[in-house]
Amino acid sequence: MKYRAFTRLITAGLLALIVLCNAGLAVAEYGTASNPLRVMLIPADGGTESGTRADFEPLFNAVSRSTDLHFNIRVGQSYGAVIEAINSNLVDIAFFGPVSYVQARQRGGAELLGVAVDKGSSVYYAGIFVPANSPVKSITDLKGKRVSFGDVNSSSSFTYQVAMMLQSGLDPARDLGEVRMTGSHSNSLMALSEGLVDAACLSFDSYEKAVNQKLIDPSRFRVLVKSDPIPNPPLALNTKLPKQLKAQLKKAFGEVHKAPGIRPEMVRGYGGKKVDRYDTAFTEAQFAKPAATLAKVTDEIKAAMLRRTSQR
Repeated sequence: MKYRAFTRLITAGLLALIVLCNAGLAVAEYGTASNPLRVMLIPADGGTESGTRADFEPLFNAVSRSTDLHFNIRVGQSYGAVIEAINSNLVDIAFFGPVSYVQARQRGGAELLGVAVDKGSSVYYAGIFVPANSPVKSITDLKGKRVSFGDVNSSSSFTYQVAMMLQSGLDPARDLGEVRMTGSHSNSLMALSEGLVDAACLSFDSYEKAVNQKLIDPSRFRVLVKSDPIPNPPLALNTKLPKQLKAQLKKAFGEVHKAPGIRPEMVRGYGGKKVDRYDTAFTEAQFAKPAATLAKVTDEIKAAMLRRTSQR
């Protein structure tokens, strides 16, 4: 009996050791050259797929240099595609807009990795822009006017502007003269620049990028309305990743700006913009306001606006 008990004890110990070893191997397998971590980015402004990927490659290369983790970076065809990818366990790390992150988190597939800090701030703004000589002076003046939006899942080229319209008593699906869904911030702005619409919805970052690249003459446009602060677009982790790996990634992204051999220009954010660092202590609670904004813009409102688009 003692022999059997001893044998069972040894067998249990060996099994436990095998489980622990396999768990260690499972973590070790993530991020190797042969099994890189799968990254998917929302499509950035006006950019091509290769351009969007190039915006973030310096950041991921910097993390790779400091940790020896490897990454395979792809760009989703839409915001919705990235939401689906992380919730279907097809990617390990994703870059979202704030509202699309909240959508992914609510479905249980995503948790925060970090947000960019630029000039000490972790927020940005959405806006509605009109021609400088436009008679439109307020949101309610948009009634009967042609308005361009970006992606239906975009925080700052759709959701915030629609929420501001609703708050002002304007029903965009019913009251606008034309709803033009362009697919991106820059396309929304170009529609305005080319006289195809009377107002354009996009982020201030995207507007400033177009000005800096001399794609538009800022004297031709003015801001009709500016949103409340929005948390910067976050990097997110797949909730199914091992805890040890999540901790390693949080530490790496949180410290990459001060890692040996990493130059400041390698730490980039949305649109390839140089940022100070990534705040990996940013809390889920700080996304409560985007979540509340998201709740105002219901699926019914989105569907009604998309129907208006299809009627053009």
